[in-house]
Amino acid sequence: MARKLINIGFGNRIPAHRIVAIISPHSAPVKRLKDEARKEGRLVDATHGRRTRSVITMDSRHIILSAVNAETISNRYDTLEDPE
Repeated sequence: MARKLINIGFGNRIPAHRIVAIISPHSAPVKRLKDEARKEGRLVDATHGRRTRSVITMDSRHIILSAVNAETISNRYDTLEDPE
C-alpha cells in the first residue's frame, strides 16, 4: 500500500497518515505547544527562515512548522484519495 505525502513547502513533504492536526500558529496554547516541543527536541522547522503560517502535529508528538498557510495544507490533505 502506497503512503501519500503532503507538500508543506520548499520541497518538504510529510506522511499524510501521521498527521493529527493542522493549526494556525497565533494562539497562546499553540505557542506553548511549540516551546515545549523545542525544549524536548520534537520541533521540526520547515519554514526556511520564513514566517510560520501553520503548525502541524504528528502522531509521534513531533511538531512541524511550515511557511504555508494552514488552510492550504488542509486543502492538500482533503484532496488525497485515502490518507490512511
